Amino acid sequence: MKQIIVKCPGTVANLVCGFDILGLALNEPSDILELQLLDKPEVIIHNRDHYNLPTEPERNVAGVVLLSIMEKLDKPVGFEVTIEKHIKPGSGIGSSAASAAGAAVAANHLLGNPFTTDEVVQFAMNGEKLASGVKHADNIAPCILGGVSLIRSIHPLDIVSIPSPDLFVTVVHPQIEVRTSDARQILKQQVLLKDAIRQWGNIAGLVTGFMKNDYDLIGRSLEDVIIEPVRSILIPGFDEVKKQCKEAGALGGGISGSGPSVFMLSRNEEDARIVEAVMKGIYTKIGIDFNIYVTTINKKGVEVV
Repeated sequence: MKQIIVKCPGTVANLVCGFDILGLALNEPSDILELQLLDKPEVIIHNRDHYNLPTEPERNVAGVVLLSIMEKLDKPVGFEVTIEKHIKPGSGIGSSAASAAGAAVAANHLLGNPFTTDEVVQFAMNGEKLASGVKHADNIAPCILGGVSLIRSIHPLDIVSIPSPDLFVTVVHPQIEVRTSDARQILKQQVLLKDAIRQWGNIAGLVTGFMKNDYDLIGRSLEDVIIEPVRSILIPGFDEVKKQCKEAGALGGGISGSGPSVFMLSRNEEDARIVEAVMKGIYTKIGIDFNIYVTTINKKGVEVV
C-alpha cells in the first residue's frame, strides 16, 4: 500500500479524578487523516480545514510524529499527509492526540506494521509533547486502542485497557480556547496528603466501577479534589453545568482534558439527551456559543476507512 485513510476519534482525558492516567475514546467527533508514502525522506503537510495549523513538520503534531518514525527507519522514506480536522484545536477533546495518533497508526500500517502498539503510542506521544510541553498518553492511548485506557506508567510505558459498560457521553464545547500548556501552568505543584488519599480512592473506585458495571460507584468516583477546583475557573458556567446535569440524572462528569469542554456520563440515551438540553440552556443563557455532542464510547480507536 502507498496510501491510507484513517478515522481518528476524539477523546476525553483524565475522567475527572485520573489526571494524566485515564482516558476514553468517543464515537463523535473524529478527524480524517490521509497518508501517502514518498520515496524521499521528507514530510509534506496539507490542511483540509479552516484552522490554519502549521504545515512545517517540526511545528505540526502529525509532522513531528512522522519525523520521529523516519528516524527509526533504515531506508529513505517520507510521507505526505492531509489532515481534515473536525475536532477543534484547544477544545479539550483530544484534537492534537487525534492528529498524532492517526499519523502514527497510518504510518505503521503503510510500512507493514513493523512497530508494536506500545511503540506506536510512544511515537504519537511526541505530538502531545509538542502541543502541551509534556509527553502524556491519556488521550493517545484510548485514541489508538479505543475504549477506556489506564496509563499505569509512562517510563516504562504500561497501558491497561479497561472494560466498561455501554455508557452515553454528552460533551459541550463552549467556543472559547483553553490551551493545554496554559492549563498545566496554573496547577499546584504540591497537594495535601488528605487530598491525595481521597483522589486515589476515587481513581480506584472509578476503575472498579467500570470493570463491575457499577453505575453508582462510577458516579460516586467522578470527583476531583486536586485539578478541577483550579482549572474550572477557566470555564464559564462550569459549576452550574455540573450541578444541574447531575440533578437531571447524569452519573457525573467534569472537565474534558484541560477544557473548556465539559463531559457527563449517563446510563442511557434518554438521560444523555436531558443532559444535553440542560447544557444548551445554560450556555444559551450565558451567551456563549457552543458545540455539543451526544455519543458513546468508541471501542475501535483509530480505524482504517
